[in-house]
Amino acid sequence: MSGSEGGDAGQVARRRLIECCPVGCSDTLVETSIVLPEGPLRRCQVCGQLVSQITAEAYAGSMKEFDTPRGTLPTLRTQRRHDARAAKLFGMVKALIRPESGTGARLLDIGCSSGALLQSAMTHGFDAEGVEPAAQAAEFAKSTGLKVFHGYLEEARFPASSFDAVTLMEVIEHLPDPSALLREVGRILKPNGVLVVGTGNGASWTVRLVGARWGYFQVAEHGGHISFFNPLSLAMLARRCGFDVERSETRRVSLAERKEAGYLSYRLLRVATEVLAMPARLFGKGHDMLVFLRKCPV
Repeated sequence: MSGSEGGDAGQVARRRLIECCPVGCSDTLVETSIVLPEGPLRRCQVCGQLVSQITAEAYAGSMKEFDTPRGTLPTLRTQRRHDARAAKLFGMVKALIRPESGTGARLLDIGCSSGALLQSAMTHGFDAEGVEPAAQAAEFAKSTGLKVFHGYLEEARFPASSFDAVTLMEVIEHLPDPSALLREVGRILKPNGVLVVGTGNGASWTVRLVGARWGYFQVAEHGGHISFFNPLSLAMLARRCGFDVERSETRRVSLAERKEAGYLSYRLLRVATEVLAMPARLFGKGHDMLVFLRKCPV
């Protein structure tokens, strides 16, 4: 390699948004066979975390897709599924926090977008509010009467021990430094408070079977997806930030994206995914991951 080529490689490396394992492992990240437009995903050899080689500029551009008034509101077609998942989620949160007072437990939804999950939390009896950095989505949520802070969690400056529960749904995969956010969550949670993290599982059977074709990896489809956890890496990060894993579950397997297959092929593949769904759940290999974390006693 010539000196100029070495310099060019160094510049590319310096432009990467993430240079080391976001979980905090000290080992080197190695390239995988999962090749995306940004380059091959890199894997931590200690915890298995997968990391994008996206640049800071490309990452900033991809995050702009979230700044719309509609945000992540469910459609008419997905509303029933959203309601069912929300009912299950908040039922589990209630069982874990067991608030002693008769008033509604305080819940904060980080990355609340236009407020769909926040509204569901209130429907299920929580005294809920949200934080959202995307201006248009935050303004839409506030226009519907929801209590939402426009900005980042650290900027909200909530008092210590303010909340019984915090939800972090489809957010952590966007963060170059997730430990900073989790430590702030630990500060604002009450003793024994609960943090719920929803994200994709980078160690799922879906990743093993379809690799780079998994839509969750595609920045063009899911802006800002740069860091892909698995049950081990998320548990390691949680412990380093003052949390214990209370419960962890995964679900769903995908063998193809709908746009990749004809109708008949897609239906046959759906049957195969339904066969794999139960063992994937049992062995923690589903691609949707939901983890309940408990704030450790000081």
